[in-house]
Amino acid sequence: MLDDNQLKGMIKNARDGFEKRNFTQSAELTLILKDIDVKKGFSINEVVNLPNKTTKTSSICVFASGDMGMRARKAEVDRVIEPEELDRLGTNKKDARKVVKAYDFFLADTSLMSSVGRSLGQFMGPKGKMPSPLAYGAPIENIADRFRGSVRARAKNQLNISAKIGDEKMQDEQLAGNALAIISAIEKKLPQGDKNIHNAIIKFTMSKPSKASAVAQKQK
Repeated sequence: MLDDNQLKGMIKNARDGFEKRNFTQSAELTLILKDIDVKKGFSINEVVNLPNKTTKTSSICVFASGDMGMRARKAEVDRVIEPEELDRLGTNKKDARKVVKAYDFFLADTSLMSSVGRSLGQFMGPKGKMPSPLAYGAPIENIADRFRGSVRARAKNQLNISAKIGDEKMQDEQLAGNALAIISAIEKKLPQGDKNIHNAIIKFTMSKPSKASAVAQKQK
């Protein structure tokens, strides 16, 4: 497994020659996998809670009404969609696609799960964005906070997985900690654990990629 020091070195290398832009550049980790037969339907859709809060948090949309909808708004989620709007989205594919694309995570009152599936399932499913269910009385504020600090690491029939680990304003130690959390979570989902990771790449939006071999690290 890639360790903290190696990840910090990769981040430092990515920053070298880094040109400042008039926007905050995000930092992304990509894992290149090996020895996995993707033809057998290999897929990963892992939600990873990052140990270090990022400047830009993940966006959340909640399907709910009544008391749960009110508590979702109090929790300051990005959007609350009630049953009437959900039904409308089911008849408007263009707007449905926009909603699915606009948010990182979706939560839904358990009573609305089937309705969400009917109206938006064909767009959410392929993107791995089916909603997490919210049971009656669920602590929405705590759940929303957890998802705000999480990222999705996803791969389907391909040997690479990418996820954001933060942005240029964060310290190298913080970015490395987030990268380590993602690597650890992905290893647990791989057939042979860390043996299935060939190498890792870290880059900022406008920087050159910084690559390290996981194989070389394990052999040291």
